[in-house]
Amino acid sequence: MLRNRQVAGLLLGDLLANVGTGVIIVAMPVQTLSIHGGVPKAIAIGLVEAAPFVLSTILALAVGLGRVRVPPRTLLIADCVLRSLTFVTLAVLAVTEQLTLPVLIVGLLFGATFRMAGSSSRRLLATSIAGETGRFAVNGLLGLNASFALYIVGPVLGGVIVASTSAGVALLFDACGALILLIAVLVSIPRAAEDRDALRRPRAGESGWRILRRRPVAARLLVVVFFFNFFYMPIEVALPLYVRGTLDAGVSGLGLMWGALGVGAFAGAALVNQLRNLPQRHVLIAIIGLWAMCPIALAFVGDLTLALIVFGLGGLVWAPFTPVAYSFLQSGLKPDEQQQVVTLWTTGSTVAAPLGLTVGGPLIELAGTTGGLVLSGALTLLLLPIAALAVLNHYSKSVRPQ
Repeated sequence: MLRNRQVAGLLLGDLLANVGTGVIIVAMPVQTLSIHGGVPKAIAIGLVEAAPFVLSTILALAVGLGRVRVPPRTLLIADCVLRSLTFVTLAVLAVTEQLTLPVLIVGLLFGATFRMAGSSSRRLLATSIAGETGRFAVNGLLGLNASFALYIVGPVLGGVIVASTSAGVALLFDACGALILLIAVLVSIPRAAEDRDALRRPRAGESGWRILRRRPVAARLLVVVFFFNFFYMPIEVALPLYVRGTLDAGVSGLGLMWGALGVGAFAGAALVNQLRNLPQRHVLIAIIGLWAMCPIALAFVGDLTLALIVFGLGGLVWAPFTPVAYSFLQSGLKPDEQQQVVTLWTTGSTVAAPLGLTVGGPLIELAGTTGGLVLSGALTLLLLPIAALAVLNHYSKSVRPQ
């Protein structure tokens, strides 16, 4: 009963924090376009979107590759505190019209230092409390939280706030979400919970990379996930420009697009637990192929209603990817291998975001919005045979899924 309450408290904090992050999915591009100055729009958006990943990647790699272990609870608390302070400061500067593009980039750079480690810590804490039997369900619920809050409630709320007030005011909501998550962690996860089985001190000399080398399927899947995320990121750069240009819609249209993705993702995430008895490796391959068709179809749509339908269907097939992938990974790890491997794996998959965004800006400038969308989907399709080779070969000799 106590464990259930702890999981519920942490998941509630995660849900509300994701609402705040979802708000700035809409607000941040709008804020960036209002202060980009002489920097090309697509490049400015790419730089702003990439900034939060730089220092957070370095810290997460230190946790995953090094021998020093920081309790997940401590990392999550540090992330909440720093993130709330950063976004309050940026919001005040934006509302008072003193925010510049360099200040925004630097603020996001340092304010998100614990972002990646904090993200993996949420998953580690939740799945360690739930135990092995509840891992798949908790991973699914975390995906459901992200789908509902990050891509449905957050963007719609962000569109309303930006349209009725300003993007600067919307930035405060991410700070509020971080504070709510901080309270949830302090109340739901006592210090003693840090010493659960999945968070025991790892064996001396063991790093995440060394453990991954003993589990080749997990290592190969990491490569697949990296490129899956990498090929997706140009869509985030193209979408604000696609909504403004091709669809001739405003801020509310961008919020609706993210909301449509979220509605589809919510439905897909709700079905995750129904997929637990299917071969997870085949499910992952199918998701990659079906998602690839989404940006390609989007490029040939010039109507907002049709674009919403396409993006919604994309969210439906995309949502189960992360929960299934993490359950697949964690099922083959011993308790004392969880933190370093999950952190390293999260970092390796997430580091594709800043790289993809950095490449995405110039790519969209050169190929155009629709050309960039088609290229994103086409490259993802090319990933299919690589994914099949990565997770199907010698499967029985490596990680065994739940």
